[in-house]
Amino acid sequence: MTTASSTVSPTLIGSVQRALRLLEAVSAHRDGAPAKQLAREAGLPLPTAYHLLRTLAHEGYLRRENGVFRFGAAAERLVTERAPQQRRSRMADSLSRWRDTIGAPVYCAVYREGEIELVAVADDPAMPAVREWSSFRETGHAHALGQCLLSRLDEKAREDHLDRYPVRPLTCYSVKDRETFLERLRSLERMEPVVERQEYVLGTVCAAIPITAGFTAAAMAISVPLEQEHRLLPAVEQLRGEVSSLLRSFVFSISI
Repeated sequence: MTTASSTVSPTLIGSVQRALRLLEAVSAHRDGAPAKQLAREAGLPLPTAYHLLRTLAHEGYLRRENGVFRFGAAAERLVTERAPQQRRSRMADSLSRWRDTIGAPVYCAVYREGEIELVAVADDPAMPAVREWSSFRETGHAHALGQCLLSRLDEKAREDHLDRYPVRPLTCYSVKDRETFLERLRSLERMEPVVERQEYVLGTVCAAIPITAGFTAAAMAISVPLEQEHRLLPAVEQLRGEVSSLLRSFVFSISI
């Protein structure tokens, strides 16, 4: 005996499949397409296609203008909301791969809307990341990521940041005052790695490099225990090579 669920379920699945085929057909036409053309490209009878197009338009996934159908606000939201998740997933995968290749924790940060923002960290129990014992956002003068990001700002933005987050020593190796810190930033070469030795936390050394992220100041860094300091510069240069290769392939983006 055929039950109600066994007859309805295939119909519902078929409707979804047909609707998706229509959406795929719409995606091939930047300026939209009429129902007859979309039905033909999706391989559907015109009455079926027209019924589904009207339903999709009613739900906001399509809109009809001047006799053609194009994506509506609901479909556009799906794309814009999904894109940051995809970028974050790609970035997390990349950082994890570099951590394993280089043998050190890998960090990524941006300077956005006047703040240092730690975007992602890849570490594991054998290669633990530096513990944030004092806010990374407020202590940019004391860690390599922050120093690298602040070095890329113009003078006005840099001064504004230090007005809000004054220079203060965190360890006996930290820079002691604002003028000394600014002089250090001015002495940096544009693409030179920024090295920080026990300025944020004792027993750890870090190095950061600037990376290209549109108009956003961005940086990546690694850290190693003090007794492995000899690995720091070779490892950060290896990171620079990995990042450059991926940026050239247009796979990596941190504009999130």
